[in-house]
Amino acid sequence: MTAHVTTPAAALASDLPGWATLVRAPNPGPMTLDGTNTWVLRQPGERYGVLVDPGPADAGHLDQLAAHGPYSMILVTHGHPDHVDAVPAAADRFQAPVRGLAADERGGAADRDGEACDQRAAEPDRLADGTVLDVAGLTVTVLATPGHTADSACFLVAGPDGRQAVLTGDTILGRGTTVVAWPDGDLGDYLASLRRLAAYDEVTALPGHGPALTDCAAAARFYLAHRQARLDQVRQVVARGVTDPAAVVAEVYASVDRALWPAAEWSVRAQLAYLRASADDPAGDRESTPGRTGLDRQ
Repeated sequence: MTAHVTTPAAALASDLPGWATLVRAPNPGPMTLDGTNTWVLRQPGERYGVLVDPGPADAGHLDQLAAHGPYSMILVTHGHPDHVDAVPAAADRFQAPVRGLAADERGGAADRDGEACDQRAAEPDRLADGTVLDVAGLTVTVLATPGHTADSACFLVAGPDGRQAVLTGDTILGRGTTVVAWPDGDLGDYLASLRRLAAYDEVTALPGHGPALTDCAAAARFYLAHRQARLDQVRQVVARGVTDPAAVVAEVYASVDRALWPAAEWSVRAQLAYLRASADDPAGDRESTPGRTGLDRQ
């Protein structure tokens, strides 16, 4: 039986890059761990910084962020409310443009219940995969990493000191594992994104929740192995004729706190869609063909 993971997927980082500051939002919970991580990026000596994921709409948190300003740009890793509800207030207060990936024409993704993004706060200017930004004395490269959500992005940051870090949003967490937030999230995309992040050996991971990790690649490989193990469990349960998502959760995630079962059901629905697509794929393996082609989106 695959155990529920609550520990870090790689060794904890003993220090942060000198150009990265963590300001954690006061919104702890089962899904947010200790709270949402807002990252402030600024090479020492630079006047303007970059704000990554302003977090929930909390006046005290915004005041904390103001103490680290001013900012020339706001970046968002994805459009879930705990990362972006503060975007309108932050953009207005700091007079900084908002930038990120966009999953639809309005700059946000459908939320985890499939509703329109008008309930989301972030409508960022579009960034493309591979875009390079020279800001705050740093070089920031956009990495499209869909899977947790359709609009998920990571940011590879390099400082003049030669140190690099990947801001992983919710694609890789500092503790435990993340959900594939079906129907917006997609397991095939997520596995492809993890394989992409597995190329960043010994590069610090600065996640959207939890502590920083020493090795982004090690965490990505751990996540890949864990996802494959969970997928094998779901495959075995389905082979016995259990296909209702809630029933699959009850078997596969029996050892998990029931408070997390609704989130586990998002991942199970993504796993079931992945298995249905794999069965329809003549190659029998979607892992080598990332993307949504052939997915059952029910």
